[in-house]
Amino acid sequence: MFNTIEELIERANHWGSVTEAMIQVEMTQSETSREEILAHMKKNKDVMFQSIKKGVGGVTSVTGLTGGDAKKMHDYLGGENFLSGKYILTAVQNAIAVNEVNAQMGLICANPTAGSAGVAAGVLAAVTEQKQLNEEQQLQFLFTAGAFGLVIANNASISGAAGGCQAEIGSASAMASAGLVEISGGTPEQCAQAVAITLKNMLGLICDPVAGLVEVPCVKRNALGASQAYVSADMALAGITSVIPPDEVIKAMHKVGMQMPSIFKETAEGGLAVTPTGKKISQKIYG
Repeated sequence: MFNTIEELIERANHWGSVTEAMIQVEMTQSETSREEILAHMKKNKDVMFQSIKKGVGGVTSVTGLTGGDAKKMHDYLGGENFLSGKYILTAVQNAIAVNEVNAQMGLICANPTAGSAGVAAGVLAAVTEQKQLNEEQQLQFLFTAGAFGLVIANNASISGAAGGCQAEIGSASAMASAGLVEISGGTPEQCAQAVAITLKNMLGLICDPVAGLVEVPCVKRNALGASQAYVSADMALAGITSVIPPDEVIKAMHKVGMQMPSIFKETAEGGLAVTPTGKKISQKIYG
């Protein structure tokens, strides 16, 4: 087992990759065969891709508050007159799609949470198209993301209610950035640097859901988290490193989460939730 990023890197170097280190830990902890572990991760991956397809086709949430934006982004990408890179925007489209399906009460894979489920799924589907990944590489992405997510969860939090949105979207984006580095041929150390860069830029992000629902601003935050994952991965692959070591960044995120007022932790008592429009929406939904 590994409890820190430093230990994870050591295990990864020993086993040859972050992916293999994660599989070995899972086999030991769950007393499950490699085949069963791979099959379960494949199931998760399939659910991710299915939710993206459904969301891009166009869905509307139960409340009517969100929906249709993934389709708008898909149509926008078809025009080829966009400013950002094609695959960053594809990841954005996919991330929105997953969380619109979540708001519609559809089937998703919570990775690491339902509220942040669009990030890793969106990035994985985009890079699969970009690099023509095979299934083995897709699973490598997910195992690597999971390995770093495990360390973050054990040393800080992946819960918006416990640590703010930095703990949800921040963690999800960090996990996705590590996955990108892994399947791009980066080292375990570069994966860790991508995680650190991402978390540093998400530090302090509050959780302020309008009407207490996982819709506004959650859906669009998944989109920006997906784009951050791409940028962080490229920075790490370029050889850029975090001045603050990854493990210290995670500890800092935990401390910030502990110091964050409760109004910014999924209570809908601060931030966007208490804007005039936010209050009107809540009143309209709950009467």
